Amino acid sequence: MSVTNTIAVDRPPPPARGWPRARIVGYAFVGLWILFGFGILAYLVSAWNGEFFARYAPAYLQGLGTTLSLVAVSMVAGAILSLPVTYGRMSNNRLLSWPAYCYVYFFRGTPLLVQVYLVYYGVGSFRVQLESVGLWWFFRDAFNCGVFAFALNTAAYQAEILRGAIESVPRGQWEGAASLGLHKQQTLRKVILPQAIIVALRPYGNELVLMIKASAIVAIITVYDLMGNAKLAYAKSFDFQAYVWVAIVYLVMVEILRHGVEWIERRITIHLKR
Repeated sequence: MSVTNTIAVDRPPPPARGWPRARIVGYAFVGLWILFGFGILAYLVSAWNGEFFARYAPAYLQGLGTTLSLVAVSMVAGAILSLPVTYGRMSNNRLLSWPAYCYVYFFRGTPLLVQVYLVYYGVGSFRVQLESVGLWWFFRDAFNCGVFAFALNTAAYQAEILRGAIESVPRGQWEGAASLGLHKQQTLRKVILPQAIIVALRPYGNELVLMIKASAIVAIITVYDLMGNAKLAYAKSFDFQAYVWVAIVYLVMVEILRHGVEWIERRITIHLKR
């Protein structure tokens, strides 16, 4: 005689039907955003001023170039600086790990605006000392001070992104590479980093988006970036669309960057899709 054992299996709940509260709230928020977008569009159409656009558009383009240069140089310099910080954060030597930890703790725990002030006004107060070592030519320029402060700030965030991505790779990858005779540098370059880049790509994209939006801060230290030229245009015209247009430009930049990161992510993870 055969005995059949039956196992009770819980069935999934039936799909929600009708209009639950969460769906209603979601559609309401989407509707509000759509109405807000149409309101901005209607305002731009009704308040269109061809003279304003012809007069200040070249300044906006020049400011856009300044913003992109500031972000690009800061991100590259921050990426280079983040490498030794990442090494220090992952080191077991306290002489390396503690300074790296303090660096990351300070620049991630204080506002970027304060850091820009510390560089622009704080370092600038040591003019005599800077002239004696030949560095005053760099710190007397507001743009250079902004790049310096932004690079120090983003280096702390990029170091944590890189450290987290490297530590997310399973330990077995290191052990497998060691069994093949690869030393640590070869393992890091050929095995670990290619996998860590996939993990770090989206956080790096988010950091770049944050840097683009935070770049408007340098307008307060007399850098005529995109926001700085918008402030100048509003001060001369008292036309509110000066800020509306700059908001649209920032939004377009962020969307282009977001889609670019998603495209890169799809390209480098194509081998993971089945």
